[in-house]
Amino acid sequence: MVKMNSQAVAIPKYISTFLNDYAPAHLTGSEHTMRSYETALILFIGFLECRGIKCSELSCKLFEHQIIEDWLKWLSESRKCSPETCNNRLAALRAFIRYLSSRDVSYLYLLTDSKTVPMRKTVKRKVCGLTKNTVKVLLSLPDTTKKVGIRDVTLMVVLYSTAARLDEILSLKIKDLHMDGAKPYITVTGKGGKSRAIYLLPKAVDHLNNYLCAFFGDTMSPDVYVFFSRNKGASGKLSQAAVHKMLKKYAADAHEIDSDVPLDLHAHQFRHARASHWLEEGLNIVQISRLLGHVQLETTMVYLDITTEQEALALATLEDEKAKNAVPKWNPEKDTLSSLCGLRKIGM
Repeated sequence: MVKMNSQAVAIPKYISTFLNDYAPAHLTGSEHTMRSYETALILFIGFLECRGIKCSELSCKLFEHQIIEDWLKWLSESRKCSPETCNNRLAALRAFIRYLSSRDVSYLYLLTDSKTVPMRKTVKRKVCGLTKNTVKVLLSLPDTTKKVGIRDVTLMVVLYSTAARLDEILSLKIKDLHMDGAKPYITVTGKGGKSRAIYLLPKAVDHLNNYLCAFFGDTMSPDVYVFFSRNKGASGKLSQAAVHKMLKKYAADAHEIDSDVPLDLHAHQFRHARASHWLEEGLNIVQISRLLGHVQLETTMVYLDITTEQEALALATLEDEKAKNAVPKWNPEKDTLSSLCGLRKIGM
């Protein structure tokens, strides 16, 4: 039997802990981001397997600069990944390497090493915006004589009026709704587990109250999801896939009324539209940044694709602003590098 080195034993455990414990608890609550982390690691380990790396050969040297560059080239040429996808995979791998370096000093140099790997050049794609009229058309389509229509219009109204991320809204529980006071608001948990309050306009409050009455009546447990899965019930939140399917259906109908409605409508466009409309309505960039939950002002500038002239106008308004799972046992006769790391094997 081939003897395993200490790193070949440790690294699979770190991969398992990162995916199952650390990332969901400390990095993100988004299912999409978690899939991104997992997919990147599956592809990276799969790439090492393609190069003939055996389980006993797994070590920190396989996470060094040149290997990562070779991996990105493989993603681009063999997997036909776009530059944007390659950059997403690289960012996800860096997140794991950052975790790895924080757990063992012998891996610390990998973090600096990975940061020297250049990102792929991309062509910036502007988010397809929604005008106020296209939003109005979309909100007019759900049949509110039916419960599903009440849910759909309420979800779209909340997405647009709060400019919150989709996962932030789908993760809302009854206890996160505060609509009885003079200034109704919701509490959402964003990236990094950071919570923020978002005030609700009367229209959003009316739709939410109507929705809660239709779906919950007078009995509402504080720990159930506001927008829940039909299959799992109130204890399971509505999936992002279900929302995307719903939006595509309304987009197709709305496009017949207003050709400006994009057929590939997705939830993030409501967030982008509301932020853009806030800017048009005179909110300063700091206020918008806080409402979006951005940590840095520069992120909001890029997010809104603000021009130099717009930036000057936006910044001018700031003058008055006051400042778990076990790792499978290794069998050198049967197991692959993927199975050693607890990852599914990529399709060739």
